Amino acid sequence: MVRPRRCRHVHAEPNVLYFKPAGIRMKELEETILTMEEFEAVRLKDFLGLEQEKAAQKMKISQPTFHRLVLSARQKIADGIVNGKAIRIEGGNYRFIGRNKK
Repeated sequence: MVRPRRCRHVHAEPNVLYFKPAGIRMKELEETILTMEEFEAVRLKDFLGLEQEKAAQKMKISQPTFHRLVLSARQKIADGIVNGKAIRIEGGNYRFIGRNKK
């Protein structure tokens, strides 16, 4: 039996949920999906500059899990930039903990 996935803590919602290349119509675009926990991992590590250990603690997950989230998110972001894909932020297994809940 597979162990159930733990709910990850997300402290900030993204201001924008969709990014697309300029000059390409929506119907012509491929998309890549970035989950909310991948967004949070990149926000904590790359935007806020937290150490991996501290960022993993904030999300209530292990360091190896956090590392996998960051790698997955960076791969998806690079795919979107290099291949001209739209990036949509949605879904995942998370609980919103922040104070600016909409």
